[in-house]
Amino acid sequence: MSSLQAETVSSGSSVPGLQIRVIYRDGGGQIHFDWPIDQIPHALEDEKGTLWVEIEDQTQNADRRVEELLEGVFHFHPLAIEDAVKDTHVAKVDDWGEYLYIVFHTIDFDPETDCVRLHELDIFLGRNYLVTYHNEPLKILDQLRRNIERDPTNRLKHGAGHLLYHILDMSVAEYLPAIEHLDDAIDAAQDEVFDRPTPRTLQAIFQVKRSALRLHRVLMPEREVLNRLARDEYDPVNPEHRVYFRDVYDHIVRIHDIAESLRDLISGALDTYLSAISNRTNDIMKAFTLVTVMFLPLSFLTSFFGMNFFGETLAFKSWLPKQSLFMGSCLIMIVMPGFLYLFAKRRGWF
Repeated sequence: MSSLQAETVSSGSSVPGLQIRVIYRDGGGQIHFDWPIDQIPHALEDEKGTLWVEIEDQTQNADRRVEELLEGVFHFHPLAIEDAVKDTHVAKVDDWGEYLYIVFHTIDFDPETDCVRLHELDIFLGRNYLVTYHNEPLKILDQLRRNIERDPTNRLKHGAGHLLYHILDMSVAEYLPAIEHLDDAIDAAQDEVFDRPTPRTLQAIFQVKRSALRLHRVLMPEREVLNRLARDEYDPVNPEHRVYFRDVYDHIVRIHDIAESLRDLISGALDTYLSAISNRTNDIMKAFTLVTVMFLPLSFLTSFFGMNFFGETLAFKSWLPKQSLFMGSCLIMIVMPGFLYLFAKRRGWF
């Protein structure tokens, strides 16, 4: 790399929104936590060393210094760099011979709203280096860096492939608490459905459904990525490390199965909600129908007689006392609704 390129790259970490952190374990076992960016080519020449370059680029567009670092120093293919600086949203692994380009996702789960946010993580894996590129702060990378600082002797000694295993394992481990919380949210929604469903219950069910579908869409390709890392032969991956990727693959398969069961539970909760609302509507219609039937005789009497008991137009006032007719009508209007109510109750209509 020319001196101009070195100067440009070394100043990249001072750009607002751009952070480049470099950790280097040399062939002698010594770890350098703040390795200079312009000394990266020297670290790449150390075949027994392990180099981790973490690039956090929060700028709206990829900084030119990042592209110069990836292309001018690591000599990555322009297509791989283009995929890295632009979100692809699909987990994959591309074999470029001397290095692998991997797209993976971490999640950020909000238990208050049951909302799942995905964060793309782009990874370049070589024989003695690992480059991670992301646009937002990632908790798993911060945690991994702290783990290395706490135990610098045993960390990074197994190479870049083993470091990749830790990153993927921590990413997959983040899914399990989110899925368990979604499972609890579904149980709570089901209890609310049987107790007293409201439109808010339906909103909660659909929110869990959206989160579960998002997890399902990202777990499928990630499972394929781990399967390929565990079984296929790649030059940058040490054959001894495949067993670690196989272990992560087993974890993500179990998580994927749980996510599949979540979809069935959500569908069942939604069907139960619709059935409960339908039954509730039927009960309301029964009540209204019963009230209508109870007042039907009353409407007939009032419409037939016109309630003109003391008028001169009553046809049969000569042979039926007006007081008796009035009292009989009132008695019928009192007794008939009660009789219809008891009749409906006995038949089990409500």
